[in-house]
Amino acid sequence: MFSTPVWWSTGGYFIGIEKLRKAFRKGGAKQIPFWESLISGLALILLGWGLFGYAYRRSIELKGWIMSNYIYQGISVCLVIVNVYTLVYYGMRWYKLLTVEAYLPWDFVFRNVRYYALVVFYCSVIWLDQYVTKMHEEYLSRSKEKTVLHIISPFLHPRGKRLKEMTLEELASTVLTDERTLMVFIGLTFLWRIFISLDYQISFWESLCSGVALILLGWLVFTHIFILSRKQRDWPDLVKVYHGTALGVLAINLYALVYYGMRWYRLAGGGEAFVPWDFLFRDVRYFALVMFYCSSVVLSQFLKRAYEEYTLLSTEKPSKPARTARR
Repeated sequence: MFSTPVWWSTGGYFIGIEKLRKAFRKGGAKQIPFWESLISGLALILLGWGLFGYAYRRSIELKGWIMSNYIYQGISVCLVIVNVYTLVYYGMRWYKLLTVEAYLPWDFVFRNVRYYALVVFYCSVIWLDQYVTKMHEEYLSRSKEKTVLHIISPFLHPRGKRLKEMTLEELASTVLTDERTLMVFIGLTFLWRIFISLDYQISFWESLCSGVALILLGWLVFTHIFILSRKQRDWPDLVKVYHGTALGVLAINLYALVYYGMRWYRLAGGGEAFVPWDFLFRDVRYFALVMFYCSSVVLSQFLKRAYEEYTLLSTEKPSKPARTARR
């Protein structure tokens, strides 16, 4: 289990790597040498896949409450999406396949923004892990005082209202966060990227539509998670998990905001030449961000279901021990 000191030490470790890399750069050059990129990239890649392996193992080994397994599975999916994106980026960068990322004169600034965003995301996962473990332990300790039914099958308990019993706001939230709706959204994203890529050229308005939709999605996901944390304040450990998840989403949101701001500034000044690998990487990045946001929504739904089961468990009266017959 990770602790808060581990979170701080990991963040300090990556900040130290970045400062050391800048200190050895001659004359404040904006061009990053291969060995500096290799050190930075390997540190991120090893941390990301190490966290994924840990989260996946926890999703299998935890027993007694299936929602803990689901939560760790949601964290694992978010991690693998970000990890694959990081691996593709550094692989293409090390082989010098990327020409322009956002806006050439300021690409070095954008790389630092991405690096710090990824570090914050990974540190948020490390930080929230301890509270997921506390949630699991607290649920098991409470379930021992209640009926055996919660241990045998948590699926026997109702987790939400029926559609006809919901208000308009609850109905919209339920439909928009449903897994099937998210799958449809991912499919539409795929079709949209194919449509705008047919002429091998992304115009300003096409980039504007893609970026605005992605930015709105990211901040809606952040708002959704934050609202859930405000509604479920009576379980402090769960609130901390919500905060860690929101922090990770916030880091990715700021990265997307900086990227599209620089890219729109570049496209507004004129067209750009077609570079196959740059073109392909932009599609990879877009799909990764969309899938990350959708996975974060699914993770928030697992947390919401965990709260509902915890509330049901807390309101149930403890089972009374059997009375012994008097002689």
